[in-house]
Amino acid sequence: MFKKGSKAYSIFALKCPRCHEGETFATGSWSFSKSFDMHQRCPKCNLNYFPEPGYYYGAMFISYIWTAWFCLLFVALFHWVLGWGINMAFGLLLLFLTVNFVYIFRISRLMWINVNVRYDPASLKKGVEKQA
Repeated sequence: MFKKGSKAYSIFALKCPRCHEGETFATGSWSFSKSFDMHQRCPKCNLNYFPEPGYYYGAMFISYIWTAWFCLLFVALFHWVLGWGINMAFGLLLLFLTVNFVYIFRISRLMWINVNVRYDPASLKKGVEKQA
C-alpha cells in the first residue's frame, strides 16, 4: 500500500505524484522555515505543480474535512475510551495539531494533486529530455 507506485506513497512521502521521486516541498516536514513553499516544478520529471491559479483551493477542503474527523475521533478516544478528562483530551489534541499543522497542510496538497495526476515511471526520461 505504501510502496512506490501507489497514491499513498506519493502522499505520505511528499513525493511528486507522477514520478514518485522528486520532492514537492523545499524543506522537510518538521522545518518551520519556508514550511508552505512548494516547488514550481518537479526537479526530476518537470511536472508543473501549479497548473492554474487557485489550483490548491480544493486542498483546503480536504484539510478541513480530514482535520475535523481526526479531532472528533482523537477526543472521543482519549475521553471515552481511555477515560481522560475532556480538558486533557483537548489539550493533547491542540499540542498534536500545533506540532503537525505543516504536515497536515502538505498532505492535503498532495492528496489534491494525486486526484488529477497518475504515476508514470516513464516520465523521468521525458523530464530529463525536456530539461536538457
